[in-house]
Amino acid sequence: MNSMTRIADRKQWIKGATGDWEIVIGLEVHAQVTSQSKLFSGASAGYGGEPNDHVSLVDAAMPGMLPVINRFCVEQAVRTGLGLKAEIHKRSVFDRKNYFYPDLPQGYQISQYKQPVVGEGEVLLDLPEGQVKVGIERLHLEQDAGKSIHDQHPSMSYVDLNRSGVALMEIVSKPDMRSADEAKAYVTKLRTILRYLGTCDGNMDEGSLRADVNVSVRRPGEAFGTRCEIKNVNSIRFMGQAIEYEARRQIGILEDGGKIDQETRLFDARKVETRSMRSKEEAHDYRYFPDPDLLPLELDDAWIDAIKASLPELPDEKKARFVRDYGLSAYDADVLIAERETAAFFETIAKGRDGKLAANWVINELFGRLNKEGKSIADSPISADQLGAVVDLVAEGTISGKIAKDLFEIIWNEGGDPRAVVEARGMRQVTDTGAIEKAVDAIIAANPEKVQQAIAKPTMLGWFVGQVMKETGGKANPQAVNDLLKTKLGIA
Repeated sequence: MNSMTRIADRKQWIKGATGDWEIVIGLEVHAQVTSQSKLFSGASAGYGGEPNDHVSLVDAAMPGMLPVINRFCVEQAVRTGLGLKAEIHKRSVFDRKNYFYPDLPQGYQISQYKQPVVGEGEVLLDLPEGQVKVGIERLHLEQDAGKSIHDQHPSMSYVDLNRSGVALMEIVSKPDMRSADEAKAYVTKLRTILRYLGTCDGNMDEGSLRADVNVSVRRPGEAFGTRCEIKNVNSIRFMGQAIEYEARRQIGILEDGGKIDQETRLFDARKVETRSMRSKEEAHDYRYFPDPDLLPLELDDAWIDAIKASLPELPDEKKARFVRDYGLSAYDADVLIAERETAAFFETIAKGRDGKLAANWVINELFGRLNKEGKSIADSPISADQLGAVVDLVAEGTISGKIAKDLFEIIWNEGGDPRAVVEARGMRQVTDTGAIEKAVDAIIAANPEKVQQAIAKPTMLGWFVGQVMKETGGKANPQAVNDLLKTKLGIA
């Protein structure tokens, strides 16, 4: 099998009452650009604040106010396009997308339609069945709308324009995904790429990353079915649930002889179901036309090349290097590169050390403890230098793996230099064969029946190792104990 799984070769059918069905999924991800100010005004793009506190005259659509493009937001869009291995269009146009809603004061949204700033690209997903390529159709810049608030007064609604004019990148995928798991993996990977690039913080709980999910079903090999769009899903878990529900809903309708209405739907997280919102609009419904207040955006090669030269090492390249240089498994490398900060933490520990041993301590011990306590890598009580010192003490045989876990606990709770703690608390591993032999002889002499069992069944040797470790307070070198026991008991 090729390392790249072709879309047509993935057979992920769903069993219906009358046969197999295939889900077809495309995503429109709205990623808020990491920028201090908005797309067409100097107002703050920061999250939070009192209602209508981050609103300029442009954002409020006051008469005569003209938009001025934020150069940095364009740079962030180009940077994202390059990170997605996409075509950068040197000429793009801003359009007016016309519709009425109270939180859209202009009566139109400034977006891009036929001439976006970024064209086709791709995202690679590493899945159990192989590597899958999801095509990117386009990335365009647009301004966000405000927020309508309906739950503060029984008979009134309020409008907060703080988000009005905030820069968004709409990243439109091709309909290349075939399961909820693939869609979840795609958004997870896309979010990782955006965070590496520094172009979007990816905080879905704050609304800075959300997705419109397009779902249809078809019989295997048939043409695409009628799609329904699930709007503004702001959780990867909810996205999976919405896709599963919507696919089953559509299959049920078709198997009963009905037809799917093309419509926009919402996902109810409490009921774990989608519900109809409105009929699906087409492009002509929005009466797109070029915004007369904004000239076409023209980029030159030198500017694009300068942005390209500033790109960081991206997740796919970092993963390949971790596998190659540190001898990690693909799975361990995936875990470590999921966040840029995590990868940097690991690499600080791994440089000049056994990469596999370092990865084991970071993934199993550190991540396990951080997850248990709900902390991020930035909040870790143990620094990379401290954990690196623990790894050194294990690698050089100064302490055993068991003692190292005790040491980890001490450093986590109390801090300090690991080497100094080992010396101060007498935690050094016992490597003196004379002292170990004395403990081995005592255990053997006290357990003649166990000796006969171990000679007959060598797997019983583990019991003796445990007893010796207990006798020495866990400080005996386990390998030395094992070797001595084999010699004493005549076990090959």
